[in-house]
Amino acid sequence: MKILFIEDDAMNRRVVNDMLDVAGATMIGAESAEIGLGLIDENDFDIVLLDLRMPGMDGLTALGHIRARGDAKADLPVIVITADTAIDLRERCIAAGADEVLFKPVAMDSLFDAIGRMLAKGAGEGMIG
Repeated sequence: MKILFIEDDAMNRRVVNDMLDVAGATMIGAESAEIGLGLIDENDFDIVLLDLRMPGMDGLTALGHIRARGDAKADLPVIVITADTAIDLRERCIAAGADEVLFKPVAMDSLFDAIGRMLAKGAGEGMIG
């Protein structure tokens, strides 16, 4: 399984990479939404993990770009991972096209459960957990 994590904080990328490594998944990290969108153009990912608050383009804008694609990658499963605790945030993310929303700090079991739900929807062929 190949997962893209778009997150500006290097420590957060490392923590999630370590979690995914335990499960045998390959994570590619992108430190900005712009870089992440370019990686989506160049690679085939099973799932995208996406932070919301980043310098430059924010996560919801990046999500809009993914969903507006004119190809199969527009349907990539996207799990938003955020520290934002706004009351209506989950609903706004889902309305923008996110498949799941997780809140930081993300526990390994929560991450694996969310990935498992994406796989159950037919998002990938590998197994996590």
